[in-house]
Amino acid sequence: MTIELDDLREHAGRTDKIAKRFVLVVDDEHTIADTLVIILTQAGFDAVTAYSGREAVRRASQLRPDLIITDVVMPDMNGIDASIAIKSFLPQCKILLFSGQANTANLLQQSRSSGHNFELLAKPLPPADLIAKLRDYAGLQAAV
Repeated sequence: MTIELDDLREHAGRTDKIAKRFVLVVDDEHTIADTLVIILTQAGFDAVTAYSGREAVRRASQLRPDLIITDVVMPDMNGIDASIAIKSFLPQCKILLFSGQANTANLLQQSRSSGHNFELLAKPLPPADLIAKLRDYAGLQAAV
């Protein structure tokens, strides 16, 4: 699934209701990120991937997503550090963390002690639960 960067930049400037559903999915496991984008796209979201924390910060600054869902444990920059960096220039962006690793609790506690309170979802997360959470974060009604 390839989306042209110019199309995304055009989207980033939009203010209509569709723009409120723009999600950046961040995971160093490409299969997970790509699968989540497919699931979210089928659920009516505009979604793109980043495969590292550093790439997430770069793409968020360019594309200005409304929502981010990010893995926590990644090799170059963890999802919490990326989220803190993104919040510094996109304070209105809503961010959900997700992880399947136990050592995430320590990272989350450190961020909370620094005044950054992110919600953590456990992997694996059923797609319906993820979609419901993102719809809630985006202020969207569930599809009937």
